[in-house]
Amino acid sequence: MFALSLSSQDQRDLARNLTTFLSQYKYISDSYIIEFFTEDLWERLPAQWREVLCGLSFPQIADLLLDTKCQEKRYPSAWPLSLLAFRATAHALSFPRRAGQGGAVDPVEEFLKNHSQSSMLSHIFRKHVKPKKQHEIRKLGSLVKQLCDQTNCEAVVDVGSGQGHLTRFLSFGLGLSVTAIEADQRLVTMATKFDEELRCTLEKEKTRDGPSDLSKSGPSPHHVVGWVNPKASWELFLRQLREAECTAAAPSPLDCSSRKRRRNSAELDQTQAPLATGPEPSALSIPFSVSATTPPPHWSTNSFGCSPHGRHSGELAGQSDKSLVLTGLHACGDLSATLLRHFVECPHVRGITSVACCYMKITTREYPSPPGLVVAPPAPALAPAPQDPLDRPRLFADDSDGCCPGAFGYPMSSWVRGLPGHGLSYKAREGACHAMEDYLERLREGSLLLRTHCYRATLETVIREARPEMRRVGVQTIKKAHLLPFTEYARLGLARLGLPPSLLLEPGRLEAMLKQEVRVVVYFSLALLLAPAVETLVLLDRIIYLQENGVKSKLLPLFDPELSPRNFVLVAMKTDC
Repeated sequence: MFALSLSSQDQRDLARNLTTFLSQYKYISDSYIIEFFTEDLWERLPAQWREVLCGLSFPQIADLLLDTKCQEKRYPSAWPLSLLAFRATAHALSFPRRAGQGGAVDPVEEFLKNHSQSSMLSHIFRKHVKPKKQHEIRKLGSLVKQLCDQTNCEAVVDVGSGQGHLTRFLSFGLGLSVTAIEADQRLVTMATKFDEELRCTLEKEKTRDGPSDLSKSGPSPHHVVGWVNPKASWELFLRQLREAECTAAAPSPLDCSSRKRRRNSAELDQTQAPLATGPEPSALSIPFSVSATTPPPHWSTNSFGCSPHGRHSGELAGQSDKSLVLTGLHACGDLSATLLRHFVECPHVRGITSVACCYMKITTREYPSPPGLVVAPPAPALAPAPQDPLDRPRLFADDSDGCCPGAFGYPMSSWVRGLPGHGLSYKAREGACHAMEDYLERLREGSLLLRTHCYRATLETVIREARPEMRRVGVQTIKKAHLLPFTEYARLGLARLGLPPSLLLEPGRLEAMLKQEVRVVVYFSLALLLAPAVETLVLLDRIIYLQENGVKSKLLPLFDPELSPRNFVLVAMKTDC
């Protein structure tokens, strides 16, 4: 594995090389392809590059620029050394996206017989789950179980759990006690419903076939509706968990025979209603609201269900012999960074598996409020517990000041923060979320989908000439845009912005722009070539952050990137386990 071959000094040198390289080509990574014509992006490239790139076919763009596996490259003309060096450096500085690049080849064999059903996952965990997610929960679940075994943990907290697919596999499939935290009440309601369906299926199969391999199942997952504040300390995070535990209602006895009757009754019409007692919570609520599912039995309580200070007296109350593992499958934006900070600072968290996504939603000093950032709701005051060390009021990880460097999702490490040119723009981070493998397939097939780049860039020109103030305005997705003539595409796009179709430019200008489709795709591909390097810098910063705090970690390309583009998992455990 690439990350394992790097010493601490090698990691720092790689970070320095990445910042130097990416700084040199910001004019590419920070460009918006919809401004190809309005900002004359093609002319920004060196003249020698333009000369050799403009005549490439789509498959040649894939083989000569993007694909790291293509061994026999057939150049239609001699490329300038600067372009060859650009491509080679981008590839060399990026973490390999497949285990076969430095490790054992791990092809996705699980979908060879059935493209929608994993042959390596029990049928009860495939229900309601798409193939991509089946692949992810199988691979990540097994890794979490290994980490729990190595750290002697039975408790897992799954943050950003969604509909609970990973949570169910960890609990019912691997025998772990899992608490799942999700901000969206509707998703928690669905997760609880799916839990009940799975439990009923297990009961029926047990009655029919006797005990199975799933007899090792752990307790039912415990679902918590709540938002994890990236600005809050780990102490508050644990307090929120405990207060949520104290409000948990006892579940009703499992009665699978009544489920079919209820399906046709008015009760099922209320499946979207909150399961928690009391007023309906906000999807972003602090403290957490809780669904009425079974608390894990290892979180013991006194006769009132709470400790004398209003906290759960079990594992998360700070018993020295108890610990937990954090996991987050595609935890969005700052959430992944927050979980890493909790892992480093909280003595009760012994291990972590972190799969990140949505890098553009990460906060930075330059972009403290990126588009799509979820803002913390007002937090009600929590009752203090005298003489409890967890009550030390501290909001931020590094300082009590909201402007401290540690308050941002990038950079996390002191080393990267001190490197000149370490800043990553919103556009560069957004580009790092693109699916390289999917785009390679489009190029090799010469997919008509590629023309939408040129369509949107041409439409941007139309809009800006009529309304200069309307820059990069969002145009809702136009269904099957690649199959439409441009005039129809433009008519639909202008209508969505409240603009008349008469704004179209004269036909000669439009035709000249549309003929530059290959140039537009080439420029987009150059930016895409930088995307893995940007992702590598973000993840490397987190590896160095852990190393600065005395924790070694591994970065694994766990998922097949053709199924799951954000396929890296950062795994770490504390060495005193």
